[in-house]
Amino acid sequence: MGRVSAAPGSPVTGRDPGLQPERTRLAWRRTTLSGAVAAVLAARTALHSGASAVSVVAGALCCGLWLVTLTLAHRRIRVLSATNRPPALPPRYAAAAALCTVAVAACGAVLLAS
Repeated sequence: MGRVSAAPGSPVTGRDPGLQPERTRLAWRRTTLSGAVAAVLAARTALHSGASAVSVVAGALCCGLWLVTLTLAHRRIRVLSATNRPPALPPRYAAAAALCTVAVAACGAVLLAS
């Protein structure tokens, strides 16, 4: 494999290690914001569509899952802010975040079906 070179005439600059953690922090913030929107829409749907027991439980579960995602994101943002070279995301946090995302999608499907 060869080296990637800059375009002719442009200066070659080194990688700024501060950019990747910043992009990751912003991604976690976007994730929590989209989770908040999903939780609010789930609660709204559960309460305005006849309020069956299944829809209320699914809406409450969406809100709870958002709180778990928010906690995971807050911890990760804190780690990213603490050092110049943050450690990799622990597999259990990655698995928990993925599980919460899939569970919110499943709750949304239940809300739409009910």
